[in-house]
Amino acid sequence: MSYYLPLVLMNSVGLSDRMARLLTAWNATSYFIFSCAAATIVERVGRRGLMMLSGFGQFLSFLSITILLYLAENNTVYATASVAFFFLYHIAFGMGMLGVPWLYPTEINSLPMRTKGVAVSTATNWITNFAIVEITPIGIQSIGWKFWIVWTVLNAIFLPIIYFLYPETANRRLEDIDAYYRSNPPLIVAGDADAISTKRPLQFIYHEDEEVQKNAKEVATGAVEYEEHVN
Repeated sequence: MSYYLPLVLMNSVGLSDRMARLLTAWNATSYFIFSCAAATIVERVGRRGLMMLSGFGQFLSFLSITILLYLAENNTVYATASVAFFFLYHIAFGMGMLGVPWLYPTEINSLPMRTKGVAVSTATNWITNFAIVEITPIGIQSIGWKFWIVWTVLNAIFLPIIYFLYPETANRRLEDIDAYYRSNPPLIVAGDADAISTKRPLQFIYHEDEEVQKNAKEVATGAVEYEEHVN
């Protein structure tokens, strides 16, 4: 939709070339504003929270677009109403799914696997992006409003996957994630308060304090032994 919005608004909604380009400019502006706003709340809302909020907004947008463009076959007023949901989609996308998938792989992977995980996630992002850009004009031209059903269903599937399988990484140290996986956690994270909390779990704070105290004692002991050796 980001690449082809003027064509979508002209071919699917029926707007004029001038109006389609004007609305696309306004959409790009709001898209930019909400994308920047996401950076200010990502730690408070969390990665899971932003992805689920974004995914639900995208699902709602695609569902509404699908219904309205279907109804527009008999009444063009419904097609015009769908423009609001094209805007809502980009707002929802900019708030979560635009940025978080670039951030999350760097945090969820273990220290030895971090670079490999980021490489795979980046490649996946661009490969699927390329595929979608290639099929979008063909899909809209071939099946019309039914094309949007695909994205409605996919976004609906995203929500339970994120809710049940994605642990939170906000306000964690990279070592916290390693420690979490070393504890052999269950696959379903929804029932684990420490796994989904946006605040740093107390167990990690206590463990860090213990390590700091342990290191301080080792340094102090080493200093005493060195001083005795010198004397």
